[in-house]
Amino acid sequence: MKLTSVDFVVIATYFLLNLAIGFYYRRQGGKNIDEFFVSGRSAPWWLAGTSMVATTFAADTPLAVTGMVATGGIAGNWLWWNFGFSGMLTVFLYARLWRRAGVLTDVEFAEIRYSGKPAAFLRGFRALYLAIPINCIIMGWVNLAMVKVLMLVLGIEKVEAIFVVLGLTALTCAVSALAGLRGVLVADLLQFVLMISLAIALGVFAVQGVGGISELKSQLAAAGGDGGALNFFPTADSAWMPMLTFFVYIAVSWWATWYPGAEPGGGGFIAQRMFAARDERHSLLATLWFNVAHYAVRPWPWIFVGLVSIVAFPNLEDPETGYVLVMLEYLPPYLRGLMIAGFAAAFMSTISTELNWGASYLINDFYRRFIKPDASEQRLVSAARIATILLALASAAITFYMDSIAGAWKLLLATGAGTGTVLILRWFWWRINAWSEVSSMIAAFVVSLSLQLVAGYNTDDPHDFALVMLITVGLTTVVWIAVTFLTDPEPEEKLVAFYRRVRPYATFWGPVARLAEDVTPSTGARRDLVSWVAGCGLIYGALLGMGKLLLGELSEAGLFALIAAISVWLVWKGGAVTRVR
Repeated sequence: MKLTSVDFVVIATYFLLNLAIGFYYRRQGGKNIDEFFVSGRSAPWWLAGTSMVATTFAADTPLAVTGMVATGGIAGNWLWWNFGFSGMLTVFLYARLWRRAGVLTDVEFAEIRYSGKPAAFLRGFRALYLAIPINCIIMGWVNLAMVKVLMLVLGIEKVEAIFVVLGLTALTCAVSALAGLRGVLVADLLQFVLMISLAIALGVFAVQGVGGISELKSQLAAAGGDGGALNFFPTADSAWMPMLTFFVYIAVSWWATWYPGAEPGGGGFIAQRMFAARDERHSLLATLWFNVAHYAVRPWPWIFVGLVSIVAFPNLEDPETGYVLVMLEYLPPYLRGLMIAGFAAAFMSTISTELNWGASYLINDFYRRFIKPDASEQRLVSAARIATILLALASAAITFYMDSIAGAWKLLLATGAGTGTVLILRWFWWRINAWSEVSSMIAAFVVSLSLQLVAGYNTDDPHDFALVMLITVGLTTVVWIAVTFLTDPEPEEKLVAFYRRVRPYATFWGPVARLAEDVTPSTGARRDLVSWVAGCGLIYGALLGMGKLLLGELSEAGLFALIAAISVWLVWKGGAVTRVR
């Protein structure tokens, strides 16, 4: 792909604009650790929510979706579509609670919910575990996607592409380290507008390039395939997604598995944006906007590019590269520079968040908590900037050893299986203690790796993946429940303090609620559950309705649109959006 001087000017302008954002917010972001990591808790819902969307729109996402579509058709996306259920659970049951908690990171939650050495161990362990290996794996697959793009676009080798990515990471570090989360939020807004505009443009040009929707459907039908690439759900005899695997996706994964950006009960960088929101209402609205945009609006440009790649570039050795090949084939020359800037934007929006998020764990939950508790605010900010740079370098090293983006996704899904139940229940059941969480993490990790490394299960095989998930969830659940009842509950004073601070539903806090009778707990549990069901109807009605509309299947599109409209009415009637302040 040959770039002109105009393309380079466009790319350079975009990079300079990002640097300008970093320098503009440098003084404000460096005031204290609250400013650096949670933007002074003053972000409006639309900015916090858009930042969530931009963060989950990395350079890896369109490539991974293209690979899923090329392998399993539209229905292949249920690998991640299923997380809409947990996303809406966060909106209506957890967003307000997280904001009330008033913590700087979700890991800090351990020491407001639990007590003593187990709580301290859990906080420190999770901080290091999530900040270094898990966060670096996430950044590694984001780097890998950008490497694949650069190798195809510039015609260079993997090592050379990694060095180019390091240059992009250095620029991202500058914005994140200089301005903290406030600069990241503003940069994310710019990056999201650029990314989504170019993704839509590429989808339109790609479909037009093969003769339009009707011609695309005809060519896909002629190409055949397992059940048809245009099926929204897998068929009963599907080889790439057996019914067992589909069942695991829609009935188990979303509540049982920890996965970044879709943690059961919220967490990670999603929780960080909720902490940064102005109040409970802005926290709820931010997560609602994120889920609608993430699941119902954004996937279709990527999916259509994936469908085009099936007919334009069949039998690719690496189906994930189909996205870039379609871009090279069908995108007009005058958009080339902008598209590369768009990929850079997708890359930078995610990397900047992962760096800031990972550094928040290292500094707030390890360095300040265990090494230098009396450190000044300025020293903490300086340490955060150093941690940001070190995490960037570590992620680049991991990229050398990765080959598949979707494979890395599945690895995290499998190793986090079974922990989600504890993360959901710790807010609503007083009997959960620190050892419940510790035992669930250890059991999930040991069981999952044993099944893969000892028993020989291959998570790239859909049937094996389903079995690994079910066995890991089952054994992990048995372990953490047994540990919970074999160990002492948290002290009364700790439970009462948490109950007063967060004010959860009183239903499963009986003995604690009686000790804090003066506290007004959250009400409307049934209404919130109805709102959750309606929210899921909104997400999947809009998602599937949009797809049917774009494919010209108007009657089915109308049915899904009706489901979405009724769901919106039920959400509004439930009052979850209007009654929080």
